[in-house]
Amino acid sequence: MIALGRVDFGKGGGLVTVVVQDAVTGAVLMVAHADRTALERTVESGELHLTSRRRGAWKKGETSGNVMRVVSLATDCDGDAVLARVRAAGPACHTGDRSCFGEAAAADMLGELDETIRSRVAHPVAGSYTTALLADRNRRLKKLGEEAAELVAACADGDAGRATAEGADMVYHLLVALRAVGAGWDDVRALLAERRARPE
Repeated sequence: MIALGRVDFGKGGGLVTVVVQDAVTGAVLMVAHADRTALERTVESGELHLTSRRRGAWKKGETSGNVMRVVSLATDCDGDAVLARVRAAGPACHTGDRSCFGEAAAADMLGELDETIRSRVAHPVAGSYTTALLADRNRRLKKLGEEAAELVAACADGDAGRATAEGADMVYHLLVALRAVGAGWDDVRALLAERRARPE
């Protein structure tokens, strides 16, 4: 996972900076510090351990239950910072936000679109196109097929502008279709991350 011999604890008085990143979304969740003991515990347990200047060593999520399972650890070029890619069991921040840098830092355009669609599943809105698609299986599947055909035609014609527009329409209708069956963009991202981690 990481060669502790490559980590330079000396520059920071026994501590290194740890940047914690969501392994699926790429969002930066928090920045903290760790000493050698905390990193050793992280490597041994597979769950993120950190070091507080005030309270010493601690396991992220030990009290809240929002533990972080470590996917990978990497040092920066001069060894005085560590990137921890994690799968978080819950919010990273004590405020309840996914990221200590606020929800905006944890979000991305497709994630925001998927969240809007998810909210329409939970709370239908009269007059909403998304709500209408979610309520009508045949209509949403027909639209998905139409958008796929239009994207193929635009690509076959070599029309980059039209292909881009049709691709955007296709992504939206794909996310609606996924939400209608109980899946979402994070599920797709997680599967892509899993496939990327598989050996060739």
